[in-house]
Amino acid sequence: MNVLVNNAGIQNWRDIADSGFYAKSKSGVSINFLAHAHFTTLFMSLPSQTTVINVTSGLALVPFSKVQIYCGTKVFVRSFTLSLRYILKPKGVEVIEMIPPAINTDLGGKGIHEGLPTVSEFVDSIFQQMKEVKTEVTFGSSETRAKANNETIPSYFNKLNPAPLA
Repeated sequence: MNVLVNNAGIQNWRDIADSGFYAKSKSGVSINFLAHAHFTTLFMSLPSQTTVINVTSGLALVPFSKVQIYCGTKVFVRSFTLSLRYILKPKGVEVIEMIPPAINTDLGGKGIHEGLPTVSEFVDSIFQQMKEVKTEVTFGSSETRAKANNETIPSYFNKLNPAPLA
């Protein structure tokens, strides 16, 4: 085995006022981030590693407040990926960050993402970018969010997070 794809992720809508918020959030941190660290550590003990692909999310770039733990863990994975790329470069190990946007899957709940791009459209785009040897692969709205800056992030945030009711 010479390629590791870290694609662990669960997304749950959580209310911070829920008395079980903290306990329920620990599983998200374990699955969405600690699993990446664990499998990467195991992978590095193998003799022929060439590539690590970490799947983050467009929500690592601009958060959706209803899934704050998911977003936060994907930020952890993004930071971890950038550090790995630096650390593993002298060993010749390529580190790729795959940044999907919301696509038509059941992540977060059945039917939430109907009408969005299909998984096959996403996969076709990702494979094309990997052929082009990109280390940060994006699609659709994650491409524009990856190019966001301090001036544009608030508009993306406001689209995802309408003003709370008073």
